[in-house]
Amino acid sequence: MSLELMSVTLLVGLVLLLAFGVEIFVAIGLVASLGLLLFVGQPIQQFAFSGWDLMNSFTMTAVPLFIFMGAIFANTGVIRTLFLGADKLIGNLPGGVACSVLGANAIFGAISGSSIAAAATFGKIAFPQMEESGYDPRLGLGSIAVGGTLSVLIPPSIILVVYGGWQEVSVAQLFAGGMIPGIILASFLVLTVVVQVKLNPSLAPQALKFTLRERLTALIEMLPFLAVIVIVLGVIFAGVMTPTESAAMGALLSIVLAVAYHRITFAAFKESMWTAVKITAMIAFVMFTARVLGQVFQYIGLTKAFSAFMVQLPFGRYGIFAIICVMYLIMGMFFDSFSMMVLTLPFVSPLISELGFSLIWFGVVFVILAEIGLVTPPFGLNLFVLHGVVPKHDIMTIVIGTLPFLLPMLAMVVILTAFPKLVLWLPGILY
Repeated sequence: MSLELMSVTLLVGLVLLLAFGVEIFVAIGLVASLGLLLFVGQPIQQFAFSGWDLMNSFTMTAVPLFIFMGAIFANTGVIRTLFLGADKLIGNLPGGVACSVLGANAIFGAISGSSIAAAATFGKIAFPQMEESGYDPRLGLGSIAVGGTLSVLIPPSIILVVYGGWQEVSVAQLFAGGMIPGIILASFLVLTVVVQVKLNPSLAPQALKFTLRERLTALIEMLPFLAVIVIVLGVIFAGVMTPTESAAMGALLSIVLAVAYHRITFAAFKESMWTAVKITAMIAFVMFTARVLGQVFQYIGLTKAFSAFMVQLPFGRYGIFAIICVMYLIMGMFFDSFSMMVLTLPFVSPLISELGFSLIWFGVVFVILAEIGLVTPPFGLNLFVLHGVVPKHDIMTIVIGTLPFLLPMLAMVVILTAFPKLVLWLPGILY
């Protein structure tokens, strides 16, 4: 059977299964099984071998630990203190509470690494305050939905851990690479709120004014959170601990902080553990089935043929990379970040290396493209999570609110493409 016919059979089969609503890891597994039996001639136990090889990883152990750390902060309500502190520090800007949501999300992202947790948490604690104060629902919901995406970029990021484990790239370098772009993007998003409110003052009430003493008090209240961030990331960047060891310490510190604020309960602890198990299991099933499918594509020659075809396109390396970005923007409308990553990396990763781009740099750029997918209809995950928390407003209200924030996110991709040192400078200094 020709390469073209085998490729069409596998890809069309995958698309049809997904179109009929089959769970993504089941769809990938079925197509991979078909490829193994019909085209590769290998037994089904290849799933067991690949699953063990992929998940028997010290690096991947960091995933449930970082998820647990963020879940403890979310489920115990400690994160409310972080939000109130951020509100006093930057809430005097136009669109103050929306700016505070973005600022608090940047800090929460450095604690959690989970976009879903961020969107759900701030939807519960921030939007009622916005609604009571007279904020336009579109601005309020849009800032919460987009703010949650910062948790994916600012380290420790779950998706960067998975990307590093999948590509056998240093997770510590990926974390370092995401720091500066994360801070810049958070600043761009805050600026977007300020510009919107300046152009249309009816979107938000007059910002509250806080005294210097109130701001200093807020900063002191936030010090425990900042200390967790500095410790967790500091020991990684200093080479004292691996990301996995640092994640274990961060999980312990999250419990200590929840106890210190008298917020820990057995129910919250149990729910946090269960959240870590569920999300990790979902990631694991998608990853090892996608690994087998990627091996099938490699055995039949599709991966090599795809790279050769793309490299020969008369668009140059940046033109080809632009095509890759457009592909991810379209896929983000239908797939979650993890599924999109594991489905495409077998093809895209060799191509990125062939074009001469750094895999560290591409990992950070991919995360931003994945962030855009989180708030892009029809299946943007953050949109549905936030709608579940605030059901009184329909999905379209949230979508309209997120649209102005897509411009700085797209601009960030262009900036990082033009100035890759924004990603690579800090890893180069530290390592």
